[in-house]
Amino acid sequence: MPSHHLTTRLYLAPMEGLGAIEFRKMLAAIGGFDECCTEFIRIPTNPHIASLIKEFNPDATSPIPQAAQLMGVNPGHLAEAAFLLAEKGAHRVELNCGCPSNTVTGKGAGSSLLDTPDLLFEILYQMCKKCPVPVTAKLRIGVDDDLNFIKNIHLVQEAGCKMLTLHARTKKDGYTHPARWDYIKEAKKQLDIPICGNGDITSAESAIDMLQKTGCDHLMIGRQAAKDPLIFHRIQSALKNIPFEENFALLLRGIDVFFYEILKRHSPMGSIKQLASYILSQSPELKKEFLTQTYQTPHEAITSLRTAIDKLFIAQSLGQTA
Repeated sequence: MPSHHLTTRLYLAPMEGLGAIEFRKMLAAIGGFDECCTEFIRIPTNPHIASLIKEFNPDATSPIPQAAQLMGVNPGHLAEAAFLLAEKGAHRVELNCGCPSNTVTGKGAGSSLLDTPDLLFEILYQMCKKCPVPVTAKLRIGVDDDLNFIKNIHLVQEAGCKMLTLHARTKKDGYTHPARWDYIKEAKKQLDIPICGNGDITSAESAIDMLQKTGCDHLMIGRQAAKDPLIFHRIQSALKNIPFEENFALLLRGIDVFFYEILKRHSPMGSIKQLASYILSQSPELKKEFLTQTYQTPHEAITSLRTAIDKLFIAQSLGQTA
């Protein structure tokens, strides 16, 4: 392992829905990564910015620090929001330029900004100019193609951003097309700021593979952390070239945090089933069994999910498929 990979930082990707605070608290309790980030905070055309960011708490996922991600199209409003987030304790503020949702891109935000480089630059420039903490950007390759790719990654650096995270897919690719790691390699070649690679990191082996093939500085993981909450620890072990030991107690500790937090919601059942659909994905039988049952209460669903996770871990320990 090259020596510079000893400084590799691991990031939990911001994810709408699944990336809600309960999920981030669960993974923070499990640990193994350096930083998480809020799901995007949408800044609309006529915002009352203070009210939009009032819920942000950089210590909500302690001991893992929590950065803030913004989404929108108005440079002045986004700059003001970044400034206020920094005042609330955010140590980093990120602009979302990668969300592929049509409800977002139809308003010119998210990955649609990749088709308007001048606006993208102005937003990032104003944010960097006003915000006293590092501003970063999370991009995709492009919307339908890579025609603006080189221009977009350079303007991120020219605007003053301290890091570029590249999700190596286009908007059109969604989440299913294989990630195109060669674009991460090209970004690393083109820019001087750190590059954080994102896309198709599904194991410790693929994490090391991305670092070696692209030369990127850091790694960001999203959906796979829901499927395998211990993945950051697996990667840490691989980076240090030491054996990884399964830690079921640590996994359960984190899941208990999730259950405790999610029960504070008025309607927690959907989130419980969403977590189950990810964490039981390695066992189609257990996943189907859990999701097709009828539960009278959230506590009943939680008890059933605990049992399913026990069965999954036992099967994995024995080298079997549950």
